[in-house]
Amino acid sequence: MPGTTDDAYAEAVRLVLGELPDLPHVPELPARGVWAAMTGRGLAVLDGLAADLQPAGWRLTDVSGVDHRRARSLLAQDLDTVEELAQDHGGAFKTQVVGPWTLAATVEKPRGDKVLSDHGARRELAQALAEGVRLHLADLQRRVRGVDRWIVQVDEPALAAVVHGQVPTASGYGRHRSVDLPEASAHLEWVVAAITEAGGEAWVHSCAPRTPWSLVAGTGVHGLSADLDLLGPGDLDTFAEVLEAGRTAALGVVPPTDPATDPSDAGVTERVQRWLDMLGLDPEAVGEALVVSPTCGLAGATPQWAARAVRLTATVARNL
Repeated sequence: MPGTTDDAYAEAVRLVLGELPDLPHVPELPARGVWAAMTGRGLAVLDGLAADLQPAGWRLTDVSGVDHRRARSLLAQDLDTVEELAQDHGGAFKTQVVGPWTLAATVEKPRGDKVLSDHGARRELAQALAEGVRLHLADLQRRVRGVDRWIVQVDEPALAAVVHGQVPTASGYGRHRSVDLPEASAHLEWVVAAITEAGGEAWVHSCAPRTPWSLVAGTGVHGLSADLDLLGPGDLDTFAEVLEAGRTAALGVVPPTDPATDPSDAGVTERVQRWLDMLGLDPEAVGEALVVSPTCGLAGATPQWAARAVRLTATVARNL
């Protein structure tokens, strides 16, 4: 969500609680700084590993630096706000965390270059993330006790680049070697298993093209979340199988930034219906297994469009 202040964070929590009663979430406001952005927030969740902010970006260290401590403090502060405002909430609630491969592609080793470049380092990072997510979910469960269905969305925008060998090296002149699919799957499986064992439901989200959705679907994850425009023919089969199995498919169909023309709820609803018709699926048959959402995060939107987008997705869901 857009916003740079504590008041904006509280307003974002009120918005999702008020407009998305069936699936509110813990908002993220990355415009507040690197401590609140995707990588910083992911590092704040890690268990057993320290980090610090260097001129080139986040780097693993022996001892947590001031910026790592600030990221953890800001996360705790945000959860205090969620706890205060969501006390009467029941039903489902979603939180999100950066995935192991996106974290490995954006964080450096202690002596430089991405964690992605070192087999042992990326394994250690994924395991620390899995344990950290387990503790993070337990913390949320203590804070908001009325929730009976916790969903943890694992954000993996860099997964496609990782498996296709498209992540730049430190020099910028080369690319890191692609990660073998069994290893790519295994690291995701650790995080998914940690979420499941902690009593949560794991979804994986990516709004990047060429995301290997069949691989993701095989990790034990309950839900897949993607930009509908970026799904290829093979991906459509994977999403259809997920829906038919009673798992969740979240389709990104609402623009993440202010569009030139305001889309109507009828037009967006018809688009989703056409997609379901193409797959031979009935909206009533898929029921709550189908979710509609913005195509990606709303952090780049104006506050007015962010609020409009949230309300539009809720209206489209009711229409379906």
